[in-house]
Order: sequence, then structure tokens, then C-alpha cells
Amino acid sequence: MAVKPFFTTILAGKYKGKKIYLPSLQSTRSTKSILKGSFFDTFQSDIIEQLFIEVFAGSGSMGLEALSRGAKHAYFIEKNTKAFEILMQNCQTIDVQATTCLHGDSFALLPTLFPKLTCKAFFYFDPPFSIREGMEDVYEKTLCLIASIPSTRVHMIAIEHMSSLCLPSSIGTYHLQKTRKFGSSSLSYYM
Repeated sequence: MAVKPFFTTILAGKYKGKKIYLPSLQSTRSTKSILKGSFFDTFQSDIIEQLFIEVFAGSGSMGLEALSRGAKHAYFIEKNTKAFEILMQNCQTIDVQATTCLHGDSFALLPTLFPKLTCKAFFYFDPPFSIREGMEDVYEKTLCLIASIPSTRVHMIAIEHMSSLCLPSSIGTYHLQKTRKFGSSSLSYYM
């Protein structure tokens, strides 16, 4: 019996309704539609003609939604090979010209992007929840990575995280603006 593929759809914009295929739930955790909707409702007009960088990208659903809503280019970083294959397929289906996919460790690859950015970007971090085996220090490492981002390259930084985790009021030069809770997941915004 064939396994039914998992997918979500783009919520709004020029690619509204297009399918985005998702990796298996064992390898990644997809962003909830309500959380995605809240993020883009907040930054709808700000994202137009801007760069969007999705770190720990999984299927690329946030960056592809950003493109649909007018972002000029989306960068994706994903380590898991199966998830990366699905990410590449999604980008080819939606908009291959406006996407750049990087396969490998986000902690090593993100700093290589900084010199290539021609303008400020929206950064979206969705690290694996630290309750997963081998991920106990993922948030600590993510906060150090965020602190290393040159402020000249940042419009805003969003972190999707476990609601039980209380993030610091400052990460390097970035200050917490607000946190919104969506059940077991929360979004925290830094500027």
C-alpha cells in the first residue's frame, strides 16, 4: 500500500493554494498554519521585495510563503537529506529562480551567507525542539548563532520554539519585541 504524502498549502499571495510537500514527521516538525498566518499577518507589507532566510528549513514552507507574499528571494538551510530533497522539489515547483537551497549544518552555513547578502533580511529560525534526542543544546547553539549575525543584515529575527522555553530578553545586540504562544509552539521576535 502506498504511503500518502504529507503536504500543506501556501496561505496567501501569488502562489496561494499551491501544495508544499512535507518530510516525514520523524525528521522534521512542520510550522502550524495558525503560527504561519500570524507571522505573515504581522509582517505582510514589510516583507515585500525583501530577503527571507529560513534556517532549519525543513520543507521551506515559511520562505515559500514569504515569496508568495512578495519577498524578492528566499534562502533555505537544511541538514536532513530527505527533508532537503523535498525542499528542493518544493522550490522547483514554486519558484526556482527566487530560491537558494543550502544542504548542510545551519551553524556552519549561515555565517557563509552574511557577506553575500545585498540588503537586510528577515531571519526565521525553527530549530528542532530540544526534547529530541541529540538536540539538548540546540537552543543554546542557536542563540549564539543569532548573536553572531551582523546587525547591518537584519530587519527582524523570528524564533519558533517550544512554549515551555523562556528565551532571553536580549541575544547579542538584538532585543525581544514580543512572544506569541500557539499551544506547544511559540514565536519570539527580536530586533
